[in-house]
Amino acid sequence: MQSLNPAEWAKPKGYANGVAAEGRLVFVAGQIGWTAEAQFESDDLVDQTRQALRNIVRVLAEAGGRPEHIVRLTWYVVDKRDYMARNADLGKAYRDILGKHFPAMTLVQVAALLEDRAKVEIEATAVIPPTT
Repeated sequence: MQSLNPAEWAKPKGYANGVAAEGRLVFVAGQIGWTAEAQFESDDLVDQTRQALRNIVRVLAEAGGRPEHIVRLTWYVVDKRDYMARNADLGKAYRDILGKHFPAMTLVQVAALLEDRAKVEIEATAVIPPTT
């Protein structure tokens, strides 16, 4: 995987402007902060983010992938202010699950998510390198 950040641009914080990769494409549907049993254990944004990221890692593992194979994340949040206020805690949760791997990312505030209790939904694209 190669991060694509033009030299004349300001360095992004916590993400890449673009990513180039070769291998098997894996698309992970939007994951929310509930457990494998489709149960929410918390209504807190950080807790739900942590669970959503765990869910992504679990789905990715089904394809033989790991967090460092993620090339893109799209985040949907229902409250941008809550996201911004909790940025440090969200960053810690992110690093706890995905490490210091920062793919291309997009964050979008939405009016609502399908599940009423959901505070965040995250979808992922990964590229698992070919084995040689």
